[in-house]
Amino acid sequence: MSVTRVELAGRSYEVRVDGGLLADVANQCGPLLRKKRVPVITDANVAKHWQEPVAKSLEAAGHEPRFLVLDPGEGSKSWAVLERVMDWLLAEEVERGDHILALGGGVIGDLTGFAAAILKRGCGFIQLPTTLLAQVDSSVGGKTAINTSAGKNLVGAFHQPSLVLADLDTLSTLPQRELGAGYAEVIKYGILGDRAFFDWCEDNGAKVMAGDREAQEYAVTESVKAKARIVAEDERETTGTRALLNLGHTFGHALEAQTGFSDRLLHGEGVALGMVLSARYSARKAYISQDDAARVTAAISSAGLPSEIAALGLNCSGDALAAHMLHDKKMDAGTLPFILLRDIGEAFVDKQVELSDVSTFLGEQLQAH
Repeated sequence: MSVTRVELAGRSYEVRVDGGLLADVANQCGPLLRKKRVPVITDANVAKHWQEPVAKSLEAAGHEPRFLVLDPGEGSKSWAVLERVMDWLLAEEVERGDHILALGGGVIGDLTGFAAAILKRGCGFIQLPTTLLAQVDSSVGGKTAINTSAGKNLVGAFHQPSLVLADLDTLSTLPQRELGAGYAEVIKYGILGDRAFFDWCEDNGAKVMAGDREAQEYAVTESVKAKARIVAEDERETTGTRALLNLGHTFGHALEAQTGFSDRLLHGEGVALGMVLSARYSARKAYISQDDAARVTAAISSAGLPSEIAALGLNCSGDALAAHMLHDKKMDAGTLPFILLRDIGEAFVDKQVELSDVSTFLGEQLQAH
């Protein structure tokens, strides 16, 4: 088992990476589960595989697991589902000192974390991420949110979990497309801040995608270490360091919005395309070479991830995609910072980008390749 501590002022927590963690969840959580009744929020897809082992572990330890099983997908990150979750938690008599278990991918983690943040002005929760994307990104760092009609993740809170258990066994139940969506967030850490890890991803990405346990454990552990370092330095994204984690997200969220936040484009796929666009736009601005931009594209494409927005068949203009960016939560004083590259492994925040130029660039990309 690898254990990484997310060091925050007065409230550090562990991220444990190993197989068999869900089957041992009661022991792993230990005294954090202080009452007999344990609320668990999950979705129907995850419940098919992991509700039974989690329930057995909790029951064997004398707990009474209570499950709320939601519909899978981004549609559950809504006001209506949040209300349902809150009413359920209150009916279960969850107290401020209790911990809610979030068993699932990023949607369940974000929704459960936000519910925990606002229930009785804040109670505890434990992340049990069951997708690669959630294990390496959304379960660590305390960002919680729901979506609204105005855009993705615009209503939320910073609320850190008390523990994260990343069970590698869950990766074997993921569809290949979901695994790829998570791998996009893995390679992101190399592109934004660790050239050596990017090199490793180039050489080992196929192994991660093929289910090689050693490669998956290394990928998850190194990603968590990178995320933990950044979160410890800039928990609430005020110094600019944590903003680097948004590499690919501004472009990616625009693509997700254009596709209606649907299964047509998974979040990780949007991030993958967004990183390609960030690299190409960085080359357009002469920050990096065209060869480096091509290398980023090749590394993403070789993992089976989408790398050309023209292939999406969006039937829209660059202006339409750029317009989605106006609703980005990173807007500050009327300007939108972009995460661009000075080198592979060296991302930076550029606050001088003209959105009109981005629109032109996106129009070219829609027609290219």
